[in-house]
Amino acid sequence: PRSPKDYIVDPRENIVIHCEAKGKPHPSFSWTRNGMHLDIDKDPKVLMKPHSGTLVMDIGGGERAEAYEGVYQCSAHNELGTAVSNSIIIRQSRSPLWSKERISPIIAQKGQSLILHCRPPAGLPPPIIFWMDNNFQRLPQSRRVSQALNGDLYFSNVQPEDSRSDYICYARFPHTQTIQQKQPISVRVLDNKPTEERAPVFMVPSESVSSKMVLRGEVLEMECVADGLPTPAVSWVKHNGEIPSGRASFLNFNKTLRITDVSEVDAGEYRCIAKNRHGSAQHTIRVTVNAAPYWISAPRNLVLAPKEMGIITCRAAGHPKPSIRWLVNGLPIEDAPEDPSRSVEGDTLIFSEVQTGSSAVYQCNASNQYGYLLSNAFVNVLAEPPRVLTLPNIVYQVIMNKPALLECVTFGSPVPTITWFKDSRSSMLEGNAYVFHENGTLEIHMSHPSNSGKYTCVARNSLGLSENHVYLEVKEPTRILRPPEYRVVQRNRDVVFECKAKHDPSLVPTMTWLKDDRELPDDERFRVDSDSLTITDVTESDAGRYTCIMNTTLDQDSASAQLTVVEAPPTPAVIYEQPGVPTDLELTDQEARSIQLTWIPGDEHNSPIKKFLIQYEDALHQSGVWHNLTEVPGTKTTAHLKLSPYVHYSFRVLALNEVGFSRPSMPSRQYRTSPAAPDENPTEVKGHGTEHNNLVITWKANGPGLQYKVMWRQQDMEKDWTSVSVANVSKFVVSGTPTFVPYEVSVQAVNDYGPGPKPSAVIGYSGEDFPSAAPGDVRVLVLNSTLAEVRWSPVSPESVRGRLQGYKVQISSRHVTFPSAPSFFKVSTFDLDSLMLEWGPPYERNGRLTGYTFKYQTGEETCLLEELDLPSNQSSFTLHNLPHSTRYKFYISARTQRGAGPTLTEEAVTVLDRALSVTPAFGNISSSVSEDGALISWEYWGPEKHLYVEYIIDNSDQDWQKEKVNGSQFHVLKGLKKGLAYKVRVVARGHDDRAVHHSEELLVKVPAMVSPQVDIATQGWFIGLMSAIALLILILLIICFIKRNKGGKYPVKEKEDAHGDPEIQPMKEDDITFGEYSDEDHKPLKGSRTPSSGTVKRDGSDDSLVDYGDSGDTEFNEDGSFIGQYSGRSDRDARHDSSKPLSPVNAMNSFV
Repeated sequence: PRSPKDYIVDPRENIVIHCEAKGKPHPSFSWTRNGMHLDIDKDPKVLMKPHSGTLVMDIGGGERAEAYEGVYQCSAHNELGTAVSNSIIIRQSRSPLWSKERISPIIAQKGQSLILHCRPPAGLPPPIIFWMDNNFQRLPQSRRVSQALNGDLYFSNVQPEDSRSDYICYARFPHTQTIQQKQPISVRVLDNKPTEERAPVFMVPSESVSSKMVLRGEVLEMECVADGLPTPAVSWVKHNGEIPSGRASFLNFNKTLRITDVSEVDAGEYRCIAKNRHGSAQHTIRVTVNAAPYWISAPRNLVLAPKEMGIITCRAAGHPKPSIRWLVNGLPIEDAPEDPSRSVEGDTLIFSEVQTGSSAVYQCNASNQYGYLLSNAFVNVLAEPPRVLTLPNIVYQVIMNKPALLECVTFGSPVPTITWFKDSRSSMLEGNAYVFHENGTLEIHMSHPSNSGKYTCVARNSLGLSENHVYLEVKEPTRILRPPEYRVVQRNRDVVFECKAKHDPSLVPTMTWLKDDRELPDDERFRVDSDSLTITDVTESDAGRYTCIMNTTLDQDSASAQLTVVEAPPTPAVIYEQPGVPTDLELTDQEARSIQLTWIPGDEHNSPIKKFLIQYEDALHQSGVWHNLTEVPGTKTTAHLKLSPYVHYSFRVLALNEVGFSRPSMPSRQYRTSPAAPDENPTEVKGHGTEHNNLVITWKANGPGLQYKVMWRQQDMEKDWTSVSVANVSKFVVSGTPTFVPYEVSVQAVNDYGPGPKPSAVIGYSGEDFPSAAPGDVRVLVLNSTLAEVRWSPVSPESVRGRLQGYKVQISSRHVTFPSAPSFFKVSTFDLDSLMLEWGPPYERNGRLTGYTFKYQTGEETCLLEELDLPSNQSSFTLHNLPHSTRYKFYISARTQRGAGPTLTEEAVTVLDRALSVTPAFGNISSSVSEDGALISWEYWGPEKHLYVEYIIDNSDQDWQKEKVNGSQFHVLKGLKKGLAYKVRVVARGHDDRAVHHSEELLVKVPAMVSPQVDIATQGWFIGLMSAIALLILILLIICFIKRNKGGKYPVKEKEDAHGDPEIQPMKEDDITFGEYSDEDHKPLKGSRTPSSGTVKRDGSDDSLVDYGDSGDTEFNEDGSFIGQYSGRSDRDARHDSSKPLSPVNAMNSFV
């Protein structure tokens, strides 16, 4: 990705910048802003999350987001080195108001070109522009009228229908979700002068040649808008090259050429040509492609033993060529302490004779004027004796004549050397029969029974050795000895397919049958035995290809045979013929609009008559033409016929049986009806389109000599009907319609005597057009040599532009064979919890390479953890977030359309050393005990979704009890025994229920039951005692009062005034002083009011843990305001509820 990273934040939301690092010891974090150290403690609105470098800037209390704009960079430090992040630019989104302006009406002559300028205010990010009318309906656009990339509305030539007073340009600002509009523009088109047609002239661009620069990987957009009458058509060509069909699209009625994922091959000259019948114009756009830096080879972590040498390379490409700059622990390498074991040669760091204690994190910065790349690489100087990480005593099973791969995964510094022995340590394995891979794996090309046995791998370096034992078993292959044979069977007979096979006696076989490469039908007629398939009562649908497959855990074999089903020999059949001709047609019950017809049926000829068809001829209007009138069942010989006015009828009858229709009967006598207005309207009224801009209305005529009133209107869009009258036709075409929109359509019959009844409307759609988009994300999965599965993403309904009838899958095939194995395959440590896999294409592709199949598994489990399909143009892949000190086995094979080739195997291990590693996934775990139970709360940053709270009685040997957490960060443990202490922890588990992370253990004490206390105030003796004391005090007061009246005055008041009681002296305002760290900070001042809730609102410097312990989930309105601000929470709660930030900036930075 390009750097620095630019983030635009909503001024109504808190700003969160993520910074996470892994290290052992756990790293500390620091930030810079605009190149200067950022002191977190000086700004109470900025805090850093515990055990993390993530910054949270609280601007929810009215702080201006502009104050926090700038370029931020995070650093993570521990005793082994310093890692730094990319620069992160924080800017506030802005949606300025449209400047007020008065727009004069525009008057244009018909046929002239016209530009309506939008000129929206510059926002951050830029707004999205669209044109609508006063009813908030988008203005229709076409080849003649379209919106340019800058938002202006261009008319190649104006027409009278363009006259309107509500051309309104709207600007939508994405971050604030606000829409602002420009003042409406009024356009009036005059049609008072002759219009002269003209050749095209480009309105945009205005000059004949222009140039455009685009960066590699971005989107190139070029546009050409032409003036002309009639409206010109625009086309595009590339000089001395082709426009890339897979990445190019023509938008805005061919006026815009858009190329995605631009590369250097897209540079060159592009020409847009505008043509109409009066001439053409062309414009040349010279495109140059530059590139921000991109990695060719990013620096990787390096583990060296003391006195060893090694190199780190940092290769990046770009245009212009990037410059390479090295840093160590975040400082330019030239300013870092000198290290004689280190030297720089351009894009390479060379280490020689490294010393213990010289571990450090190196940064490579590749930059040019369009961006930069920054990557951290940890150089760890380590001395470790060999360790074999492969599990001991693994048994490998392989089929005879197949390759065998025996693993020996090791770790050590210096890198250990591996040697292999068989059965005993007396002789080392060597020779052409064996291949010794760099990762320690032993490969046997062709396995034979003699290769079975015990194998020992020995790992050595200068600090010691380690060994491991594995076992190899070579099995007999599975073979079908008697395959099924081709069978021809008569219908309703039984058929048996045999399939006998042999296999290694130590393997368990499974026999499977397929029909046409699919599962057998779920039919009890199919019976599968141990070595045969029986089909009883065979039908035509059972014909096909049947395949038997013999499977074991290591291999399989298959064979197929065809089943053909034929008819049994036919028996002599009865002769069937069409019915005889009906006779003796007679007309009775003559009415003005109806008549009854009777007849005598002809011979059935061994097939019962199913129905009679009655036809009529109109001698007045269509003599000699017979029309179907009605049908009656074959059991009837009478029909009551409804008639139309002003028709000279003659009738005839045809009979139908299983063989077909009889010959028509002789016509009946003629019957004439009187003229009248139509009493019914045409039937089978339909509306459909034959072109993308028309609607064809058709109907079935209901009588001769009629006219038809054809009516239509756009459904839900037009209130008034448009109508036209036609005669002697049964079709009318409405031109100039939008593409595939619904219309209400009706047809009314009319003659000289008046119109027919009010017709009912039917819904029809105008014409369809070709879909404007093809399905995307087309994927092909080859299931076997004759079956492939094709998947794709459906197109949007708007782009169908008609009724979606389906998708056409085009297949081109050619004869291909399996590819050979990839030319190489290696696994290296990309990170402390990541592995980098690299491979090369096969030397023999044997067809078009369609991709790679990649699988991996851990050494502790035999089931595959993951299987990935990788594209054919990929040659490396990185696995992230792997458990530490875990061995992995990897398999890769190349695929063509025919299938996958041989598999290469590699292995690697993730090791946790003293270098930077995974930060704790849990933090801030706490507990509180109430009558409902023990409330456990925590913070969790890991990816795993399955969390459990586990607990056990302290100092007991019982198993841990666990309760699952449903997506929250707190849980209440109920049913704990009172008076006991419990150890509690939170555990994150993977999909295999294996613990991946767990928190530190917490000791929770449940208080014992308190014995009930007796309320002394309710005891009778206490009430009596208090009453006696009150009476005694009253008597003493009376005696004192009597004595005082007898003894004269005593100057008590004067004494009090002279000496003063300090307890009741009034406080002067000047005496009120407050120390900066006074213990009285939270006491209410004299005269101040206590909040109605009975609590005193804390000021912003109070860091009481109560605020954090009692904070709950915070909800927000759509506009970003707190829903909880009226729920009794303090301002401090709102400011410090950082567990769910409103809209965090996704600026995650990982360090190695």
